[in-house]
Amino acid sequence: MARAVWLVMDSFGIGNAPDAAAYGDAGADTFGHIAAACARAPRGPLRLPNLTRLGLPQAHALATGAPAAGFEQVPAPEALWGCMAERASGKDTPSGHWETAGVVLEQPFGLFDAPEHSFPPELLAALIDQARLPGVLGNCHASGTEIIQRLGAEHIASGKPIVYTSADSVFQIAAHEQHFGLERLYEICLIARRLLEPWNIGRVIARPFVGTAEAGFTRTGNRHDYALEPPGHTLLDAVCAAGHAVHAIGKISDIFAARGVTRKRLASGHDALFEATFAALAEAADGELIATNFVDFDSVYGHRRDVPGYAAALEHFDARLPALLDALRPGDLLAISADHGCDPTFPGSDHTREQVPLLAFGPGLPARALGRRTSFADLGQGLATHLGLPPLAAGRCFLTE
Repeated sequence: MARAVWLVMDSFGIGNAPDAAAYGDAGADTFGHIAAACARAPRGPLRLPNLTRLGLPQAHALATGAPAAGFEQVPAPEALWGCMAERASGKDTPSGHWETAGVVLEQPFGLFDAPEHSFPPELLAALIDQARLPGVLGNCHASGTEIIQRLGAEHIASGKPIVYTSADSVFQIAAHEQHFGLERLYEICLIARRLLEPWNIGRVIARPFVGTAEAGFTRTGNRHDYALEPPGHTLLDAVCAAGHAVHAIGKISDIFAARGVTRKRLASGHDALFEATFAALAEAADGELIATNFVDFDSVYGHRRDVPGYAAALEHFDARLPALLDALRPGDLLAISADHGCDPTFPGSDHTREQVPLLAFGPGLPARALGRRTSFADLGQGLATHLGLPPLAAGRCFLTE
């Protein structure tokens, strides 16, 4: 049994899902397009020796039918590798994580489709009244980094928070930490979470920022997600029900509405997230689950369409993997996946409907191909089996087939 470690490379898709065209994402390929851009650039090919050891290039080639640029000739994998497509509708963070943990979302989240005047007037009126606000700014689809530069000064002068959304099921509220107040921002997010119940919106996200109009505004690491609870029994719930601990690192606790979480570890930035993962491994006992979300791939590089930044973050992540692999004990299982895509070469700034990798490694675990998986839930079912838990409601165990 030993322990299980689940790392989520947030937004790291490896080729468009079979139904990507229905989402306007035909041809999306986060990994493949980053690799192609690097191969054309003076910096040279993308270098991911440790993810290559785990089978990432083969998983991508299986998903797309062609190798990524710079990965045409790679050694045989030393781990279990395959690709997964999502069963649930959408391409958002909660549905991707929940499905991986064994709960397939049958009823899609609600969306605010209108690019401008995105939110129903009655929703905003209730929020302004109940949160005692002078009004709101934004009310549109927007990139979070762009909208705070555009409206940050007006927000400070007026005291009106900035509200915006995207193609995902989100209601985002941005406010200045000093001028508006961090706790005040969290307070109005809780009010919004309650008001949004009739619209079935997956997440309310607090987006605090700092800075000035002259120097520019910068988002801080004090983001907080207020998610709906998963509509079924997740892998995290199952671990807790068996009397074992779940170590939720980064935004994992927020995504699962803190349900099934024994120990919440906050960390901002990939290095801090790795350090928190190492700390959890150092204290975790047999039967326990460690889950870490590496959000910067998505929020800092994918949504901002920063191809060089995404590439550098991948290489940095790869360089940290050997220490993590060395920290595993006999009987431990490490699984690496993603929750959706966010192709930084694609138009717009939204997620992309993609397949994701399923890479699994354990000391002494024989390497083999896992093939194409038709649900992210196959990963969670495998982790449940590894931890000696009863079968989850969804998924086929990749370990026992």
